[in-house]
Amino acid sequence: MTKINLKIRPRRLRKNELIRSMFQETYISPAQFIAPIFIHDGSNPEIKINSMPGISQFSLDRALKHIEELKENKINSVILFGIPDSKDSTATSAWDKNGIIQKANKKIKEHFSDIVLINDTCLCEYMNHGHCGIVLQNEVLNDPTLEILQKTTLSQAESGADIIAPSGMMDGMVSVIRTILDDNGFQDTAIMSYAVKYASSFYGPFREAAQSAPQFGDRRSYQMNPANKREAVREALLDEKEGADIIMVKPAMPYLDIISEVKSKINLPIAAYNVSGEYAMVKAASEKGWIDEDKVTLEMLTSIKRAGADIIISYFAKDILKLLKKFNY
Repeated sequence: MTKINLKIRPRRLRKNELIRSMFQETYISPAQFIAPIFIHDGSNPEIKINSMPGISQFSLDRALKHIEELKENKINSVILFGIPDSKDSTATSAWDKNGIIQKANKKIKEHFSDIVLINDTCLCEYMNHGHCGIVLQNEVLNDPTLEILQKTTLSQAESGADIIAPSGMMDGMVSVIRTILDDNGFQDTAIMSYAVKYASSFYGPFREAAQSAPQFGDRRSYQMNPANKREAVREALLDEKEGADIIMVKPAMPYLDIISEVKSKINLPIAAYNVSGEYAMVKAASEKGWIDEDKVTLEMLTSIKRAGADIIISYFAKDILKLLKKFNY
């Protein structure tokens, strides 16, 4: 056998589990995760979502129990999505003081003083056409939508939201939201902007869960072209300038390069949304026996963190503690 003289052997630091753990570069913890919760305005405690195994729409009382379960698993941050009883062309139920999210905010804060309560501040769930803004002749209007977003923001803040998360990709949304919050004494209410939200095909299961599919056309006139990268940085920089406290990239897995690029250009915490389609694919492949769900989930979430995300919104949030313990991570 030919004598091989190698001075540099990277495998030395992968020799065994103890050594590998010493030099692991990326770690995740439950504190870095936000759990999405769908809350409906009816009496049915739990409505299962067919395309998202393990995820449900909850009644308000059942949502409280779910939050208790999340807290038992060290998840202390949630983002709420409301499914109202009624929808119209001006999203009235989004800013109604007795709307489902407003009621949920108050009740959650009564029961959990130590929860970080984030509200998705979008209008698609409350519009009868399923788009994220005011529509005229099949066109989504930017500036009239901003007025509705201000009303919705103020209503959410007054009812207890800690963080407002505008997701409609309207130009100037962060600026008008920061203004309405500051003008009404909510200077300490943070904004987590869906600054970089792509017109993605990975949202399908969410639209079933939130009952928010558009009734005509699509959302490409306001959500971003998946082919664009420089535009993502531009959007993030604009929202930083307008007063955002956290910048989000959505989806996560197909856009790891975008997370990394935005992270390198922005001096704010970066959030990434591990969306419904990403979740559903893992669940479906696992049900087929094609992958090890636990290993794939941990690897996927680690990759999002490694790309630069400081916090991750994920439907797997409740499982994080279990996975970390299982793999001694």
